[in-house]
Amino acid sequence: MKRFLDRLPSAATPLLIQYKWYGMTGIAFVAAALLALGGAQLSARALENVVARETESALITEGLDWAEVETDGLLLRLSGEAPTEASRFNAISTANQIVSAERILDEITVKPATEIAAPDFSMEILRNGLDVQMVGLVPWEFDLSAFQARVEAVDAELSVENMLETAGYPEPFAWASATDFALSALASLNAAKISISPGRVNVVGLTGSEDERDRIRIELARERPRDVIAALDISAPRPAISPFTLRFVLDEDGARFDACAADTQDARSAILNSARAAGASGRLECIVGLGAPTPDWQDGVVAALDTIAQMGAGTVTFSDTDVTMVVPATVGSDVFDRRIGALEGRLPDAFSLDAVRLPPSDSQLAAVQDQAEFGARLLENGAVMLSGRLTDARTRDAVRSLAQANFGPDAVTMAARLDPDLPGGWPLKALLAVDVLSYLNTGTVRVVPDRVEISGVSGLTDASDQISRLLADKLGQRAVFALDVTYDEAFDPIAQLPTPARCKGWIDEIITDRKITFDPGSTSITGDAIGVLDEIAEVLRGCGRMSMEVAGHTDSQGRLETNMRLSQQRAEAVVAGLMARGALVSEFVAKGYGPEFPIADNATESGREDNRRIEFSLIGASLEAARAELAPEGNTPAEEAELQELSDESELAIRVSPGEDAALRPRTRPDRAE
Repeated sequence: MKRFLDRLPSAATPLLIQYKWYGMTGIAFVAAALLALGGAQLSARALENVVARETESALITEGLDWAEVETDGLLLRLSGEAPTEASRFNAISTANQIVSAERILDEITVKPATEIAAPDFSMEILRNGLDVQMVGLVPWEFDLSAFQARVEAVDAELSVENMLETAGYPEPFAWASATDFALSALASLNAAKISISPGRVNVVGLTGSEDERDRIRIELARERPRDVIAALDISAPRPAISPFTLRFVLDEDGARFDACAADTQDARSAILNSARAAGASGRLECIVGLGAPTPDWQDGVVAALDTIAQMGAGTVTFSDTDVTMVVPATVGSDVFDRRIGALEGRLPDAFSLDAVRLPPSDSQLAAVQDQAEFGARLLENGAVMLSGRLTDARTRDAVRSLAQANFGPDAVTMAARLDPDLPGGWPLKALLAVDVLSYLNTGTVRVVPDRVEISGVSGLTDASDQISRLLADKLGQRAVFALDVTYDEAFDPIAQLPTPARCKGWIDEIITDRKITFDPGSTSITGDAIGVLDEIAEVLRGCGRMSMEVAGHTDSQGRLETNMRLSQQRAEAVVAGLMARGALVSEFVAKGYGPEFPIADNATESGREDNRRIEFSLIGASLEAARAELAPEGNTPAEEAELQELSDESELAIRVSPGEDAALRPRTRPDRAE
């Protein structure tokens, strides 16, 4: 440039200097503009970064980390996949707290909704007497009107309140079976809460007595469908006893309760301990019930039992708070006075004691006893014989009518003659004799002037309690009566209900006397054994569904392979024969064991005959039910032995010698009850 200026004429020099100044000024202006524009761009970008960072932080704080944030100048772009429409709206609202709504670009997508799962169907039926409520959610396909009609058919007086709702989904598996079983439970219980879900029914119910509770449990367990799980929580309240009665006797026959009642389990234990200390032995019964007249019942009874034990003989009767103690003449008067005085000091204030010592001579009473007597006798065939003496024709007609009402008009034979000189109260005792007879299955009630004697057999576990309560109530606390009533399970309708253990026992009784036999080398049941099969089928038809193993056994003669096959085929033939006779054998298993389990010596003909047999054994749920039925608490020695046999059989393992063909080795037998 300098060289260029030096070469110009001197006249042009001022113009060039002026041009140079203006050029430098323009360059500076342009540079300043460029710098200002770059600074503005940098400031805008820094602001975008701040906005994006603040928005991302706010979204993460709200749990919306699925959202993506981008800035475009003054605009904020939101993208990503929201799980729900509500989440998308929440993301936009969160961004709007930082950037105005008109600057937000919504590019968020929403995850497609999945198919809605069917709801959990359930129903509860609540029954309180004649009031029934139904609440819950049931499938749309469930015929609600028909189900309500079936509920109303349980009792014409039922008032049914239907609060069920429906949902448009098909019935789940075992829903129909569960509702059918629930109806059975509803019909059996007057107070119940029945919860129904697919394949499951929970029943919580209340019955009036323990016998009714046991009967309903057995019936419902028998009716339960195979595809339904049932939980039965059925209870019975403590019985109401009125009057609250206890009678304890200590005489030449030993110490015993004719009747016993306690208000708590602790009181029951204390009373029974005192009775044992007085000489009572064996299994003692004492009912825990409602109606005790005083909280001091236990203290009063224990004091009286201790007194009887100290005197060595006597009878004490409690009827509510009235206490009567009768002591024979064999107890000395000094002992009687001393012990009764001590008892009066021990008895709580609520009790009233009446103590009597019988006179030392009863020769006159014995003479009258030989002349005056009335007897009522119940025979095994149900016939009733009435004999002895009654005061007049009116009394005789009343006694006959009562007996006919209790036992049937054709069952009663009256053979009593009239004697107007009988002791006072004779008609009442005669009528009571007939009433007492109704508590027995067989037995005799004998009325003599100084006492009433009852002996016999009953199917009621508390027959002695009920008879004692009746006589004490009608004849007074000083009444003298002797009870010798034994309980026989064979007459107990509850005890004779079919259970797996009882059904197997009945089958065992049949095949113990007569075996199921086959033609030699054949699976055909012989003619003599057809009757045995008929009897077993009849038992099984009454027992309902059970799980059993029918096992075939042979002697050791012949090839093992042949014996194994023959025993299997014979077991299968028995199951088929039972099915043809209408027995429920769907849960029966036929199993051939060949000669593996001999019960006698195969070296003798009689032993081989014993080893050729068919056995029936409980398995599965029926075996568990039998074990529960024979639980150790309160068992008789026979029941203990049967329970031990069940346990022993469940642990049985079969050993096979190494030399046998593996294909012929029988598998380990399942748990079974011989």
